[in-house]
Amino acid sequence: MSTVSLSGLLVEEARIAGYSQPIDVRSFRPSTHKHPLSIVLYFHGGLFTAGSLDDTNAVCEMLALQARAWVLSVGYSLAPAFPFPNAVEDAHRALQWVRAEARAMRADKRQMAVAGHDAGANIATGLAAIARDRGDAGIRAQVLLAPLLDPSMTRIGRDAMHAAPAIDTLAASYRAYLPTLSQRVHPYAAPLESCRLAHLPATFIATVEHDRLHIEAEHYAASLIAAGVPTECARFAGTTRAGIATHAPTLLAASGFLQRQLAGS
Repeated sequence: MSTVSLSGLLVEEARIAGYSQPIDVRSFRPSTHKHPLSIVLYFHGGLFTAGSLDDTNAVCEMLALQARAWVLSVGYSLAPAFPFPNAVEDAHRALQWVRAEARAMRADKRQMAVAGHDAGANIATGLAAIARDRGDAGIRAQVLLAPLLDPSMTRIGRDAMHAAPAIDTLAASYRAYLPTLSQRVHPYAAPLESCRLAHLPATFIATVEHDRLHIEAEHYAASLIAAGVPTECARFAGTTRAGIATHAPTLLAASGFLQRQLAGS
C-alpha cells in the first residue's frame, strides 16, 4: 500500500521475514529527490511489550523531511510472546531487507543510521552492535531517545520510585523481554554491561529533564566517549519520556545530528 502524506512524503507498507514471524514495516521517503537518500531504521517505544508503527508517524515524517532520508519504521515482535532475542533479530532482518531494497529506492546503504525511543532505543543500539559484530557495514549514526539501557536496574538511583515509568512496571517489562538472568547482561540487550563499545557509530542521546532514567543514558554516553565513539548527549526540558519522540526541539536536534553524520543528507 502506498500513500502520500500531507507533508508530501511517500508512505508505503510491507511485510517482511522476521526472526520468528513476519513483521510489518512502514516506509517514509521524499517523493522527489535529486541525490540518493540516506537511510534511517526507527524502532518504536513501549517497554518491549507494547507500541506499534502508528506511534512512529510523527517522528519518522520529521526525520525523513529534515534529514532527507528514507526512514523505515520496524514493527518488531513484542514480549512476552516473543522474548529476546526476537526484537533485536527482527531489527537485523529489517537491516538486511533495507540493504537489499536500497538501490530500488535510490538510497545509499553506505549512509545508514538507527534510531529509537524507549525500548526501541535499546533495540537500535543493540542492532548497531550486531551490525558491527557481523560485518554489516554502513551504519554511521545512532539516535537514542530516552533509551532503556540497564536491565539490571542498578543505576537508576534511590528516588526511582518516583520515576516514570514506575519502577515495578519497568521491572516487569524487562522480565517479559529478558526472562533469564543471563539475558539481562547480554551486550545486545544490556548496553551498559558491554565491555565492547568501540567502533559503534556516532551517537546522539536525548534524555528528559525530570526523568530519573537519564542517569543510565548519561552513563552510557560517558562509556561511549571513553571507548572513542563520537557522542552527543542532551537533556531536554518541557517534555516527558512518552512525549520526547514527538518533541519538536528534540527531533530538530536529532535531525541536525543525522544531517552532520550522513553524507548527502
